[in-house]
Amino acid sequence: MTETTKNRSPEFRLAAGAIGGLRQDLFHDAFAYRSLPPMRTGRATRLLSEGMRARARWTPHALVGLAALITVLTGFGRADGDGAWSPIEIITTGLLPAVAVVMTLVRPVGAFWMSMALTPVSATFGDEGWPWVPSMFFAHLVVLVVVAARTRPRTAAWMWILTVLLGIVMANIGWHSYAITGPMAVTSAFALLVVTVVQTRREAEREVTVQRTVTAVERDRRTLLEERTTIARELHDVVAHHMSVVAIQAEAAPYRVENPPPELEQAFLTIRENAVAALTELRRVLGVVRAEDYQAPDAPQPTLAELDGLLANVADAGLVAEKTITGAVRELPQGVELSAYRIIQEALSNTLRHAPGATAKVEIGYVLGGLGLRVVNGPPTGPVKPSQGAGHGITGMRERVAMLNGEMTAEPAADGGYEITAFIPVPLAHEPMQSETS
Repeated sequence: MTETTKNRSPEFRLAAGAIGGLRQDLFHDAFAYRSLPPMRTGRATRLLSEGMRARARWTPHALVGLAALITVLTGFGRADGDGAWSPIEIITTGLLPAVAVVMTLVRPVGAFWMSMALTPVSATFGDEGWPWVPSMFFAHLVVLVVVAARTRPRTAAWMWILTVLLGIVMANIGWHSYAITGPMAVTSAFALLVVTVVQTRREAEREVTVQRTVTAVERDRRTLLEERTTIARELHDVVAHHMSVVAIQAEAAPYRVENPPPELEQAFLTIRENAVAALTELRRVLGVVRAEDYQAPDAPQPTLAELDGLLANVADAGLVAEKTITGAVRELPQGVELSAYRIIQEALSNTLRHAPGATAKVEIGYVLGGLGLRVVNGPPTGPVKPSQGAGHGITGMRERVAMLNGEMTAEPAADGGYEITAFIPVPLAHEPMQSETS
């Protein structure tokens, strides 16, 4: 927009914008080739067979072809006084208007201009109706509706205005005592209004669908970030504990040796300084994932040794869970113990929420090179309330397993329940302690 246009009055800018819209909608590439694509099959055609559904996609093209046929038949009905058809009348009031109708399938805006140009021609050679003979009246309505459905609502408004202006001009210059500009204006306005409302609603539904998709993607991302934040908070406490132990042991080690050499004292001092520095940086970096109201846990993070307490808690809530441990129980890294405990905890919580009245089985397998988990519940026996969650549970489990380079599956069971299995690779660093089955 130039500086001169900016200094114009609001009315001038409004008029300039309207003229620019008219030029963009009806003059710019007016006869450009824009083929009408096949109709999308949806709920209205889901009951049809596959072959019928494929044919149903061409329904709009068939309707336009039917309208063209009706236009031709209406034009053939215009006969001269002796009952014979005049060739020029058949062409101008039957064939050409039908061509304009068919043209809406490939060049919609060009079809509108062709229909506008044919209006005075058909009125001149026709013997009934001014400025629209019956066939041209029908053809122009079809053109307006199809073009409006294929373009934007603003284009429909411009086409209606130009149609009314054409009717007014021809009514004033014609020799007929009665002009049907009024009926055309009212009928076309109603038809275009219906098309615009349907088109606007369809566009709104499309935008809502897109927005829902975007919202679902953003919700999944937010859920993933929240779960990673929770894991980071818990691991911060675990790692901070280990780093603190390293610093304390490095500080106390020289005092456990009588007359340690200076090199040893310096080595332990360096270890302690590095441990303290690493702990400070760890707290600084991971501190950003803590919420403002986050409270550090007073007790150590839970491990599989506390699983009996978890089962007792869910039993008090009405869930009967059976625990089975196979293999040689051994001490695992604290991060693995914590993740395994949280996975079992979340699986049992999901059973309480989504399968009321069901029973659950918790299986823990200590195998060479890893830890296997399996939590399976039966089908619900009570009423299931609609879930209002965002899928945090399964997402959190997958994040914990992926963090430890493990594998996990979560899928419905054959009996209507749900089954979660996970394998966490763990190097065998200690000798087996005991074997238990309960």
